[in-house]
Amino acid sequence: MKLLEDRIKKDGEVLDGDVLKINSFLNHQVDPQLMMQCGEEFKRLFADQKIDKVLTCEASGIAPGVMTAYVLDVPMVFARKKKPSTLNDAVYWADVFSYTKKVNNKICVEEKLLHKGENLLIIDDFVAQGEAVKGMVNIAKQAECNIVGVGAVVAKTFQGGSDWVKQHGLHFEALASIDSFKDGQVHFGKEN
Repeated sequence: MKLLEDRIKKDGEVLDGDVLKINSFLNHQVDPQLMMQCGEEFKRLFADQKIDKVLTCEASGIAPGVMTAYVLDVPMVFARKKKPSTLNDAVYWADVFSYTKKVNNKICVEEKLLHKGENLLIIDDFVAQGEAVKGMVNIAKQAECNIVGVGAVVAKTFQGGSDWVKQHGLHFEALASIDSFKDGQVHFGKEN
């Protein structure tokens, strides 16, 4: 998605450890118009799929997830990183390692929000090593849902997460695919 790539070139910052900081429009401050366009693009990319719900992970997956759900006219469910006191014990759990924070998280979704046989589209802000996606796939399988695809706003294809998704037979689409961060610059690829 050229608009997204241009925004990454303009406002993104490559940090040590192959980290891309895009806080000005996705990971801290959100550009709702850009996220709406991301949602529209995911709708186009997954147009051949029957989608009942969008599944994402808090916090940065919520903006693209909710915009995608909005344009698809379906609900969005987000996996929580901490179980609030308002949730009962009937939850699906998965372990997720955060690449940027270097910590393990347990994510959870209340069981009554996912139903056997539902068709889920997983949306995430970044797919690097694919840990959040792996956790959401785990939760979807526990709920006996069908995963119709995985969409990433940004995929760092050189870190293996997008390969994992495809190796598991899932339809994968990235709005911006990054092949490398050579010399502190973002180098985009064409892989989805």
